[in-house]
Amino acid sequence: MACKIMFGKAFPTGGRRGARGGFTLAELSMAIAVSGVILTALLSFTVYAAKSFAAMDNYVDLEQKSQNALDHMTRNIRQTQALSAYGTRIVNGLLVTNSLTFIDEDGSPLNYNFTQNVLLQTKGGVVSMLLTNVDYLNFQIFQRNTQASTYNQFPAASVGQCKLISVSWICSRSILGSKMNTESVQTAKIVIRKQ
Repeated sequence: MACKIMFGKAFPTGGRRGARGGFTLAELSMAIAVSGVILTALLSFTVYAAKSFAAMDNYVDLEQKSQNALDHMTRNIRQTQALSAYGTRIVNGLLVTNSLTFIDEDGSPLNYNFTQNVLLQTKGGVVSMLLTNVDYLNFQIFQRNTQASTYNQFPAASVGQCKLISVSWICSRSILGSKMNTESVQTAKIVIRKQ
Protein backbone atom coordinates (compact mmCIF):
# COMPACT_ATOMS: atom_id res chain seq x y z
CA MET A 1 0.00 0.00 0.00
CA ALA A 2 1.35 3.40 -0.94
CA CYS A 3 1.47 6.17 1.64
CA LYS A 4 2.06 9.84 1.47
CA ILE A 5 3.83 11.49 4.35
CA MET A 6 2.68 14.92 5.39
CA PHE A 7 3.47 16.77 8.57
CA GLY A 8 5.14 13.69 9.93
CA LYS A 9 2.13 11.43 9.52
CA ALA A 10 1.46 8.78 6.93
CA PHE A 11 -1.78 8.92 4.93
CA PRO A 12 -2.85 6.06 2.64
CA THR A 13 -3.25 7.14 -0.99
CA GLY A 14 -5.14 4.19 -2.31
CA GLY A 15 -7.73 1.83 -0.99
CA ARG A 16 -8.27 -1.82 -1.34
CA ARG A 17 -8.09 -3.00 -4.78
CA GLY A 18 -11.63 -3.16 -6.34
CA ALA A 19 -13.37 -1.19 -3.55
CA ARG A 20 -16.07 1.16 -4.82
CA GLY A 21 -17.89 4.10 -3.22
CA GLY A 22 -21.70 3.92 -2.97
CA PHE A 23 -24.68 3.17 -0.79
CA THR A 24 -25.34 -0.01 1.08
CA LEU A 25 -28.72 -1.72 0.76
CA ALA A 26 -29.77 -0.48 4.21
CA GLU A 27 -28.88 3.13 3.34
CA LEU A 28 -30.74 2.92 0.03
CA SER A 29 -33.85 1.45 1.72
CA MET A 30 -33.82 4.19 4.34
CA ALA A 31 -33.46 6.93 1.67
CA ILE A 32 -36.41 5.49 -0.29
CA ALA A 33 -38.57 5.26 2.86
CA VAL A 34 -37.82 8.85 3.93
CA SER A 35 -38.42 10.12 0.38
CA GLY A 36 -41.74 8.23 0.26
CA VAL A 37 -42.93 9.77 3.53
CA ILE A 38 -41.96 13.27 2.38
CA LEU A 39 -43.64 12.85 -1.03
CA THR A 40 -46.81 11.45 0.59
CA ALA A 41 -46.99 14.39 2.99
CA LEU A 42 -46.40 16.86 0.14
CA LEU A 43 -49.07 15.23 -2.02
CA SER A 44 -51.57 15.20 0.85
CA PHE A 45 -50.93 18.88 1.55
CA THR A 46 -51.32 19.74 -2.15
CA VAL A 47 -54.67 17.92 -2.40
CA TYR A 48 -55.91 19.50 0.84
CA ALA A 49 -54.85 22.98 -0.29
CA ALA A 50 -56.50 22.52 -3.70
CA LYS A 51 -59.78 21.38 -2.09
CA SER A 52 -59.65 24.29 0.37
CA PHE A 53 -59.12 26.85 -2.39
CA ALA A 54 -61.92 25.30 -4.48
CA ALA A 55 -64.24 25.31 -1.43
CA MET A 56 -63.45 28.95 -0.70
CA ASP A 57 -64.05 29.91 -4.33
CA ASN A 58 -67.36 27.99 -4.34
CA TYR A 59 -68.46 29.60 -1.09
CA VAL A 60 -67.74 33.12 -2.34
CA ASP A 61 -69.50 32.42 -5.64
CA LEU A 62 -72.55 30.93 -3.88
CA GLU A 63 -72.74 33.88 -1.49
CA GLN A 64 -72.51 36.39 -4.34
CA LYS A 65 -75.17 34.66 -6.45
CA SER A 66 -77.48 34.36 -3.43
CA GLN A 67 -77.07 38.03 -2.64
CA ASN A 68 -77.75 39.01 -6.26
CA ALA A 69 -80.90 36.87 -6.36
CA LEU A 70 -82.10 38.32 -3.05
CA ASP A 71 -81.46 41.89 -4.22
CA HIS A 72 -83.32 41.20 -7.47
CA MET A 73 -86.32 39.70 -5.66
CA THR A 74 -86.41 42.48 -3.07
CA ARG A 75 -86.39 45.21 -5.72
CA ASN A 76 -89.20 43.54 -7.71
CA ILE A 77 -91.43 42.44 -4.81
CA ARG A 78 -91.36 45.88 -3.17
CA GLN A 79 -92.80 47.42 -6.35
CA THR A 80 -95.68 44.93 -6.78
CA GLN A 81 -99.28 45.83 -6.04
CA ALA A 82 -100.21 42.71 -4.05
CA LEU A 83 -99.70 38.99 -3.59
CA SER A 84 -102.32 37.13 -5.63
CA ALA A 85 -101.47 33.46 -4.95
CA TYR A 86 -99.00 31.16 -3.26
CA GLY A 87 -98.38 27.44 -3.58
CA THR A 88 -97.35 24.97 -0.93
CA ARG A 89 -96.13 21.40 -0.70
CA ILE A 90 -95.09 19.04 2.08
CA VAL A 91 -91.34 18.43 2.51
CA ASN A 92 -90.18 16.07 5.26
CA GLY A 93 -93.51 16.44 7.02
CA LEU A 94 -93.40 20.26 6.93
CA LEU A 95 -95.63 22.52 4.89
CA VAL A 96 -93.34 24.58 2.67
CA THR A 97 -94.40 27.45 0.42
CA ASN A 98 -92.54 27.14 -2.83
CA SER A 99 -94.25 29.56 -5.23
CA LEU A 100 -95.51 33.12 -5.05
CA THR A 101 -97.52 35.05 -7.63
CA PHE A 102 -97.80 38.83 -7.43
CA ILE A 103 -99.70 41.47 -9.36
CA ASP A 104 -96.84 43.58 -10.66
CA GLU A 105 -96.91 47.38 -10.88
CA ASP A 106 -98.01 47.17 -14.54
CA GLY A 107 -100.86 44.75 -13.67
CA SER A 108 -99.20 41.64 -15.12
CA PRO A 109 -98.38 38.58 -13.00
CA LEU A 110 -94.92 38.17 -11.48
CA ASN A 111 -94.19 34.62 -10.34
CA TYR A 112 -91.41 33.10 -8.22
CA ASN A 113 -91.26 29.32 -8.25
CA PHE A 114 -88.87 26.86 -6.60
CA THR A 115 -88.60 23.54 -8.40
CA GLN A 116 -85.83 20.94 -8.86
CA ASN A 117 -83.27 22.95 -6.85
CA VAL A 118 -83.76 26.06 -9.00
CA LEU A 119 -85.45 29.38 -8.17
CA LEU A 120 -87.24 30.77 -11.23
CA GLN A 121 -88.86 34.12 -11.94
CA THR A 122 -91.55 34.38 -14.59
CA LYS A 123 -92.71 37.78 -15.87
CA GLY A 124 -94.56 38.40 -19.12
CA GLY A 125 -93.91 34.86 -20.34
CA VAL A 126 -90.16 35.22 -19.84
CA VAL A 127 -88.64 32.71 -17.42
CA SER A 128 -85.40 33.74 -15.67
CA MET A 129 -83.26 31.46 -13.54
CA LEU A 130 -82.40 33.46 -10.41
CA LEU A 131 -80.57 30.82 -8.41
CA THR A 132 -79.32 27.24 -8.85
CA ASN A 133 -78.00 24.60 -6.43
CA VAL A 134 -80.76 25.41 -3.94
CA ASP A 135 -81.14 22.66 -1.32
CA TYR A 136 -83.95 24.31 0.64
CA LEU A 137 -86.24 27.25 -0.03
CA ASN A 138 -89.28 28.51 1.83
CA PHE A 139 -91.50 31.54 1.40
CA GLN A 140 -93.71 32.69 4.27
CA ILE A 141 -96.40 35.35 4.21
CA PHE A 142 -97.09 37.80 7.05
CA GLN A 143 -99.12 40.82 7.97
CA ARG A 144 -97.19 44.04 8.47
CA ASN A 145 -98.07 44.67 12.14
CA THR A 146 -95.76 43.14 14.75
CA GLN A 147 -96.58 40.92 17.68
CA ALA A 148 -96.40 42.52 21.14
CA SER A 149 -92.88 42.75 22.66
CA THR A 150 -91.23 41.10 19.61
CA TYR A 151 -89.97 41.98 16.16
CA ASN A 152 -92.04 39.15 14.63
CA GLN A 153 -95.06 39.79 12.45
CA PHE A 154 -98.40 38.00 12.58
CA PRO A 155 -98.77 35.26 9.95
CA ALA A 156 -101.19 36.11 7.15
CA ALA A 157 -104.16 33.79 6.88
CA SER A 158 -104.83 34.70 3.25
CA VAL A 159 -103.21 36.49 0.33
CA GLY A 160 -105.40 39.53 1.01
CA GLN A 161 -103.76 40.01 4.43
CA CYS A 162 -100.21 39.60 3.14
CA LYS A 163 -98.07 42.72 3.39
CA LEU A 164 -94.70 41.08 4.04
CA ILE A 165 -92.88 38.12 2.48
CA SER A 166 -90.20 36.15 4.30
CA VAL A 167 -87.71 34.36 2.07
CA SER A 168 -85.11 31.84 3.21
CA TRP A 169 -82.92 29.39 1.33
CA ILE A 170 -79.76 27.30 1.54
CA CYS A 171 -77.48 26.56 -1.42
CA SER A 172 -74.59 24.12 -1.76
CA ARG A 173 -72.16 22.70 -4.30
CA SER A 174 -70.08 19.57 -4.69
CA ILE A 175 -66.31 19.33 -4.96
CA LEU A 176 -64.92 16.14 -6.45
CA GLY A 177 -68.31 14.45 -6.17
CA SER A 178 -68.95 15.16 -2.49
CA LYS A 179 -71.03 17.98 -1.04
CA MET A 180 -68.32 20.12 0.46
CA ASN A 181 -69.63 23.52 1.27
CA THR A 182 -72.93 25.09 2.02
CA GLU A 183 -73.46 28.79 2.17
CA SER A 184 -75.09 30.21 5.23
CA VAL A 185 -78.86 30.54 5.24
CA GLN A 186 -80.04 33.57 3.30
CA THR A 187 -83.08 35.11 4.95
CA ALA A 188 -84.92 38.34 4.27
CA LYS A 189 -88.25 39.96 5.01
CA ILE A 190 -89.56 41.99 2.09
CA VAL A 191 -92.37 44.52 2.56
CA ILE A 192 -94.81 45.15 -0.29
CA ARG A 193 -94.66 48.95 -0.31
CA LYS A 194 -97.83 49.71 -2.26
CA GLN A 195 -100.12 48.15 0.34
